[in-house]
Amino acid sequence: MSSAQQPAPPTGSGESKEYFAERSLKQGAGGWVLLAGLGVAYVLSGDFSGWNGGLHTGGFGGLLIAFVLMGAMYLFMCFGIAEMSAAMPVAGAGYSFARRAMGKFGGYATGVAILIEYAIAPAAICTFMGDYTRSLFNWEFDFWLNVAIYLVYWIIFLGIQLIGAGEALRTIFVITAIGMVALFVYLGFVAPNFDASQLLNIPADAGDPTASAFLPHGMTGTLASLVCGIWFFLGIEGVPVAAEEAKDPKKDLPRGIIIGMLILIFNGAMVLFLSSGATTTPMAECGGNTGSACIGYEGGVGAPLIVALQSSGAPQWVVLFLNIAGLAGLIASFFSLIYACSRQLFALSRAGYLPRWLSKTSKRKVPTLCLLVPGAIGFILGAWQQDGGRMMDIAVFGATISYVMMSFSHVLLRRNAPDLDRSYLTPGGAITTGIATVIGVIAVISVFFYDMEAALYTAIIFIGFMLYFQFFSKDHVIGNAPEEEFALLAKEEEELA
Repeated sequence: MSSAQQPAPPTGSGESKEYFAERSLKQGAGGWVLLAGLGVAYVLSGDFSGWNGGLHTGGFGGLLIAFVLMGAMYLFMCFGIAEMSAAMPVAGAGYSFARRAMGKFGGYATGVAILIEYAIAPAAICTFMGDYTRSLFNWEFDFWLNVAIYLVYWIIFLGIQLIGAGEALRTIFVITAIGMVALFVYLGFVAPNFDASQLLNIPADAGDPTASAFLPHGMTGTLASLVCGIWFFLGIEGVPVAAEEAKDPKKDLPRGIIIGMLILIFNGAMVLFLSSGATTTPMAECGGNTGSACIGYEGGVGAPLIVALQSSGAPQWVVLFLNIAGLAGLIASFFSLIYACSRQLFALSRAGYLPRWLSKTSKRKVPTLCLLVPGAIGFILGAWQQDGGRMMDIAVFGATISYVMMSFSHVLLRRNAPDLDRSYLTPGGAITTGIATVIGVIAVISVFFYDMEAALYTAIIFIGFMLYFQFFSKDHVIGNAPEEEFALLAKEEEELA
């Protein structure tokens, strides 16, 4: 086919080699081990705090159901993502999969949902880091002290990422390893104190016909608990954003995301059972309660693992070590989500969906502005709100929207693109990701039951991005961007057929 016969790019304009040379990432920065570590790092903070809110809303049974359902959704979705990331190994990850399956609007909407998750979650986690830091040094709450703590963390960990991707991935791995060691130390100390009778000690609601000892707040409470079940896995889907910096993406990405997911299932199950069942001594932090009634206390237990350790009679040095390691777990998630946000923003900007100037990379092949701009927004938002719970709920809502769209993208690609180069195949094919899609829709609905205000805030942000697309960026998409070329190739194949 001559150049005169070549079909034009499906949208927007093409750009020169110089344009993409200024917007390239460092290849070969990490293998599957670092990618698996990245996947665990995204989520590690969720093992140390946040998940226990589900005990308050749904009791142990409700949160257990939420854990199983969300674990199945994430596992099935990760199988699909593993297949799609190996077939389309680009930094756009979820957005690029949806772009190929559902066109410009579907791809952009998915990318925005992911971006909301990755941009808001670090701001939320940084507030938790401030709480842990004050606890370590016995500092009283002070608004401006919190601002100073947040600023120090943002400067340090943005600075490390600006050095280079390899350094960032290795730092993430080391911090994650510290958190994992602490988690196993914790499990070793609380396991001997486990008492199964402590799991179901939350009284059932008398006025709810669906309530029982297993589901003390009935089906409504169980539905609300799905949001907290997400805390055990939130972020694992971000592994493919490292596609353009992996050594062998077609092999490393599937292996990294699936191994990371299996580690998270084990971590979450152990934390849920042992924390709820090993808190056998009444604790003042939770109104003199024990077991699930303590860890899910209505006043909020910010550090459930610390409370469970203290109730188990662990030595003070172990409690101190876990407190420090809990901070390390939060840092791991904070640091890795900053990385994921920068790569998702980089891909959307490089393709013209968002301002192109954001995606220029430094001499070290780092997307500098994609780190600094959301970093500044995250710091300002966290310093202003200082409400990690509400911000995390917004991040969760954005995430659940993206899960539905990514899982459905795999279903569509299995049907519409059977000849796509696939080095890894999802067990069960489209049935697997079809199940993930249905559970994802339920998860989206659950956010409205858990935090209606957060859902509305997220909807407003989402609509703002959609208006930007409708009135500007849809006509400025770069047709030969890596993510767009998959759509161009599909169009050429259709024309040839």
